[in-house]
Amino acid sequence: VQLQASGGGSVQAGGSLRLSCTATGRTASGRTFGAGAMAWFRQAAGKEREFVAAISRTGGITYYADSVKGRFSISRDVAEDTVYLQMGGLKPEDTAVYYCAANLLAASQAAGQYDYWGPGTQVTVSS
Repeated sequence: VQLQASGGGSVQAGGSLRLSCTATGRTASGRTFGAGAMAWFRQAAGKEREFVAAISRTGGITYYADSVKGRFSISRDVAEDTVYLQMGGLKPEDTAVYYCAANLLAASQAAGQYDYWGPGTQVTVSS
């Protein structure tokens, strides 16, 4: 299973970016991967990885970190196994490497609940 993210880049404070991440491949048992929950985490330089947002398989349940509520929006295309993170009102403190993650189960804010991870995409917000 591979997760490939795109959409990172550099933007000034107050700007917007949209990240996308698509899951492809097969599980260890050979079954075509169909993601359960998908999520975004981020890790700033010198800091631990932190939860950003998560969405259930059908998109009916979403979770957000308090720091991004009202500014970020997570959505997904179930048929394409793709998750999006629309980021608005960006602040310098949003600067980090953003990772997408997926599992076969329910949405969670805990990194340990996700079995599959993408390589990350850099988001840089300048003041």
